[in-house]
Amino acid sequence: MKFTDLNLNNPLLNALDDLGFVIPTPIQSKCYSPIMAGRDVLGIAQTGTGKTFAYLIPIIRLWQFSKKKVPTVLVIVPTRELVVQVTEEFQSLAKYTGMIAVGTYGGTNIKTQAAEIVQGADVVVGTPERVNDLILNGAINPRQIKKIVIDEVDHLMKLGFRTSLKNLLDLLPERKQTLMFTATITEDIEDLIEQDFHLIEKIEDAPTGTPLEGISQFYYEAPNFHSKKNLLEHLLLNHAEMNKVLVFAGDKRMADRIHASLSSQFDDQVAVIHGNKSSNRRFRTVDEFENGECRILVASDLMARGMDISDVSHVVNFTIPDVPEDYIHRIGRTGRAEKSGVAISLLSEAELESFQNIESLMNLQMTKLGWPEDVEISKVLLPEEEDRSGMKIIKVRQPKVADKGAAFHEKLDKNKKTNNKVTRADKMKLKYGKNYESGHGSGSR
Repeated sequence: MKFTDLNLNNPLLNALDDLGFVIPTPIQSKCYSPIMAGRDVLGIAQTGTGKTFAYLIPIIRLWQFSKKKVPTVLVIVPTRELVVQVTEEFQSLAKYTGMIAVGTYGGTNIKTQAAEIVQGADVVVGTPERVNDLILNGAINPRQIKKIVIDEVDHLMKLGFRTSLKNLLDLLPERKQTLMFTATITEDIEDLIEQDFHLIEKIEDAPTGTPLEGISQFYYEAPNFHSKKNLLEHLLLNHAEMNKVLVFAGDKRMADRIHASLSSQFDDQVAVIHGNKSSNRRFRTVDEFENGECRILVASDLMARGMDISDVSHVVNFTIPDVPEDYIHRIGRTGRAEKSGVAISLLSEAELESFQNIESLMNLQMTKLGWPEDVEISKVLLPEEEDRSGMKIIKVRQPKVADKGAAFHEKLDKNKKTNNKVTRADKMKLKYGKNYESGHGSGSR
């Protein structure tokens, strides 16, 4: 099937032709008719399979010109980078139509974004909390919304946006078309569907965990951080084909550590991106990597969904993710648009269980590569890598406490309490002596 086989109008066909797209991906062709028919859809497809165009193409096709430029479509995504990416893709597809899309996210002036929407917009692309704020301040009229797209639902749930999504859905009309797209189905997503949606149609491109075609997957066994760093430097220095390398770390701290360790060898060829960087810095870093100004980009998992970068030659998993699906999101950054790619994982013993879970999810045994002879296996460990299970436990001697005797002392006789009843005769006997009774009995004085 080609795009010309679908019921597309000339503005869309011309835009697709400009972009060089001729054949729709499976998720695009499967979603087109149900969305055009107005049905609620849950699209399940892996990263790099064209999910964004799967909903943008029918939305643009269904658009009808109106002199009143008010938002009728909301597209909700988890990160600022995805807001920019989706907005740009919309503009490239809608450039021969009169449709206008505005991107919105936190960390910037909401008044500027609100003014841009009020000036005229058909589609608002934004993060959940910022869209909620724009509705509450009147820039978006929720009663005008006819369609809502919730993209990267699994990632939104993972980042804790469940409440924000629920609040947003409560503000929108009951009669609307809802489109959700995700790479994985989680329990949170199942609960969301059960509570808030009815008769939603599930369209699956490939089962969750299916290995991505066109990506060769390998791994090295590396015992610790410094050994991994030595190996990665060796690979980058000796393999010219590693010309656009995305290195993934599990968190911001590790990403900064990897970046610092590579900077001494590669200087301005390496950059880092994670959630602590400012929006402008993150966008600038992605542009530099996209344009080839830097060769190596170190990123945290938060960025795995927020970057659409072409021609990534290699993805390196410096650390193995705890969640198997995150591995698939990572390696999906390479091998895009029917091109080949390579994914390399650096595996320590502590990460073995997570790695086995990834292989189990994909039903695939990855190829192990031999350790290069001229690469040092370091014995230097990070504090968190040190094994404390075998450490000698030093017992601290307690100070000797002097014997202070019993906790209570014997009371004096006068302070003792007894229940013995003393009669008057006993009292008088004590007072007058033993002859009191006989003298008293005779009546003498």
